[in-house]
Order: sequence, then C-alpha cells, then structure tokens
Amino acid sequence: MKYMIDPVADNIFNAVGSTVTKQGTVDIEPRTDEDWDKIRTGAISLAEAAQLLKIRRPFAPAGDENNSAGPHAVELSPAQIAAKVEKDPVEWNARIEAMKNVALEALDVVKRKDVNELWDVGENLDKACEACHRSYWYPGENAEFYRELRRRLEDVRK
Repeated sequence: MKYMIDPVADNIFNAVGSTVTKQGTVDIEPRTDEDWDKIRTGAISLAEAAQLLKIRRPFAPAGDENNSAGPHAVELSPAQIAAKVEKDPVEWNARIEAMKNVALEALDVVKRKDVNELWDVGENLDKACEACHRSYWYPGENAEFYRELRRRLEDVRK
C-alpha cells in the first residue's frame, strides 16, 4: 500500500483541486497530454495492484506492528488483518474489486478527458479506499473512539 498503491492513487487524487491563496482561487486540473498520462498511469497501476492484493502474503514486514499496541490502539496488527481476510475472503475481494472498478472508471474518464467527471473519480476512489481502511486497518476509529478522544482532550484543557 505505502510504496505502490498510495503513490499511484495520488496521480488521481491530486489531478483536480482548488487552492485558495491571497491572490485568489487556483484551480488544479489536467491541461496537457502529460497530465492525462499521469492519471492514466495511476489508474492502470491501481487496476493491476488489485490483482496483486489477491495474492496471500504478509501485510507488513516481520516486526512491524504499526500503531496496534497500547491502551488506545485503533489499528489492527498485520496478524489481525490477515486473520480477518482469512475469515471473510469475500469481503476482502469485494473491497479489492471496488478499487479496481474506480481505476477502470478513471481510465474511461481519461479517454474522454472529462475534467468534471475526474472530481467524481477522486471522490469514488476516496470512498473505496476509506471503506477498506475502516474495515481492515483502523476499524477501532469509530464513533466511540472519537467520543473518548474528545473526552480526553477536554480533560487536558481543564
């Protein structure tokens, strides 16, 4: 994810946007064939990465436990993620297919060079990624987590 999927997803996420500066609003959108090729590269790479996600292998290097330890851990450990995938491979494959489908949607938008639909693609990709992350990476980051975090912050301010 960190070294392959995330960087190429940025080719899509960063393709359109607006930034407000002191001089006004600056719109970001693909204007050249090179800009559209970068989005195409992201889309093709994501679609291919979906196939790699179907190959069972460790989710992290040995010893990497991410932020899954401690009293307020919200992330699953790599071993917990693997166990969840093994328990319900149908959900895992559905999440993978959702990402792949957005990648294919992005390819279609690139063919038509439709800037307006590129906004929707970015939103769809964000939804697909977040749905998977909330299920497999940080399912503990739920409403109760935020209530507890808010309570702890209020205690610190007192």
